[in-house]
Amino acid sequence: MLNLKENVNLFTLSSQCKQVQMRVFEKGEVIMNYIEKRDKIGMIKEGKAELIRFDYEGGKTIIEHFYQHDIFGEIFHQIHHNNELIVIAVERCEVYFLNASCMEKKCSRNCGIHDLLVEQFVHLLAKKIIALNEHIEFLTKKSIREKLLSYFDHLSHHKMKRTFTISLSYTDLADYLNIDRSALMRELKNLVEEGFIQKEDRKITILY
Repeated sequence: MLNLKENVNLFTLSSQCKQVQMRVFEKGEVIMNYIEKRDKIGMIKEGKAELIRFDYEGGKTIIEHFYQHDIFGEIFHQIHHNNELIVIAVERCEVYFLNASCMEKKCSRNCGIHDLLVEQFVHLLAKKIIALNEHIEFLTKKSIREKLLSYFDHLSHHKMKRTFTISLSYTDLADYLNIDRSALMRELKNLVEEGFIQKEDRKITILY
């Protein structure tokens, strides 16, 4: 995921610049439609959101998850007319918006947020590529079991623990891994019965 430096006070930076706007979105509201806001970049101040793709048949896939300090926008994705990409608030979100062009040209007030974005952009882009490659790795696994175990390995490595709690609901996890929810639940049951994992609701312990 893309993350700004955690010690950055975005409120202070935004108050310096008229080009930066803050909006509040309630759970379920659309934060951004990539086709409509081609030059916009969003930054999560508080809350959680998801980037969701809807294909021409209405199929839903969760592409990315956004948390505090994450940054998103259409400039990071190629848009096709038969694939709609939207960012939706999973919970109440406070979001800053600015134009991508702000990173190229400073405003007259020489705001600190412009220097920050230019300084961090290469780093942010690298983290973005890593996050997308991780998702691609999950999706390219041939079986549901391989997708789940690959995802669990990732969470275990990220948290440096064999026991962790999945932040997603199982419905959202199925969407994220592009598999049927019922099939996902069956495979989880098989993994428990075969001794690969222990499961208590969304708390998973890796045993292999």
